[in-house]
Amino acid sequence: MSITAAQGFRAAGATAGLKASGSSDVALVVNDGPDHHVAAVFTANRVEAAPVTWSRQVVSDGRADAVFLNSGGANACTGPRGFQDAHRSAELVADTLGCSATDVVVCSTGLIGEFLPMDRIEAGVALTAAALEVEGGSAAARAIMTTDSVPKEATSTRGGWSVGGMAKGAGMLAPGLATMLCVITTDAVVDAAVLDGALRAATTVTFDRVDSDGCMSTNDTVVLMASGASGVPVSSADLTAAVTDVCAALARQLVADAEGASHDIAVEVRSAATEPDAVEVARSVTRSNLFKAAIFGRDPNWGRVLAAVGTTGAAFDPSALDVAINGVRVCRAATIGDDRHLVDLAPREVRVVIELHAGDATATVWTNDLTHDYVHENSAYSS
Repeated sequence: MSITAAQGFRAAGATAGLKASGSSDVALVVNDGPDHHVAAVFTANRVEAAPVTWSRQVVSDGRADAVFLNSGGANACTGPRGFQDAHRSAELVADTLGCSATDVVVCSTGLIGEFLPMDRIEAGVALTAAALEVEGGSAAARAIMTTDSVPKEATSTRGGWSVGGMAKGAGMLAPGLATMLCVITTDAVVDAAVLDGALRAATTVTFDRVDSDGCMSTNDTVVLMASGASGVPVSSADLTAAVTDVCAALARQLVADAEGASHDIAVEVRSAATEPDAVEVARSVTRSNLFKAAIFGRDPNWGRVLAAVGTTGAAFDPSALDVAINGVRVCRAATIGDDRHLVDLAPREVRVVIELHAGDATATVWTNDLTHDYVHENSAYSS
């Protein structure tokens, strides 16, 4: 049931005609309480979509009653009218549910630079409100898909309380989040400050370490709502652990469904002087199109790894670098290691381990290979 695995939540998905395919394209998640706490993180892109601007205001007081989401249109770069449309979407939901529009988060995903058909949005609000149910989580997860091939859902159940989540995304996955919408729910008894801290800690080591193609969306939104319906008070540490588990599971699903990808690649940096150094090095490698193309071609070209490492400001001795690909130490002390032909790149999952020999810190960033299918899909996205 994903987002409705936590008590106190109902959800629905419906078809409002936003997608030419006729697939479902609107979703609604409602928090029935008794608590209505919320926290959220948004894209770092300075060109942010209207629903992001609206939703930042909504969550600023730590309360939200519902999240309304649409696929089939990003409502980004649409000027004052776009903001009015986001506001209007919230008003429509509020009128239907009997709450305040300022307590309704709005999320959109799809093509940038086109207005939303508000008559269809209005119909979609009515349809989803009428279909709300405890079992509606999976329908909501399907409705927010765009280029996704499968819905993304995850849950974590602990001692009498739960966390559930859904996400969409299959490209533009970058450490500014992704072209991603994500709603997470919990029935734990926690206040808004604890909720915010848990979400930020979780996204830092999960979504922020997924980098499919180095691009950053205008619409990225991750919302965490708490209903308190379990009646179980939960510590900050326990909540953070559970939310991190759900975010990590969703992040891996995003990578696995990345547009056109044939390999999921974990770049792990070990023995870095600091964690930021480890992240910087891992990101440099995961953003190298040369490296990603090599993995697609099943070529364990470790030279492209070293070249990417060398562009960073991380502390290390360039003559002391080691690289292993799928368990084969192909580079030792920045020179030739074991025979690269021993590396098997046939499996979907690829693991690259880089040893900096500069300290004790480590970090892993996930990416995918660069394929013909990725280029084809993104060259035809708006046509």
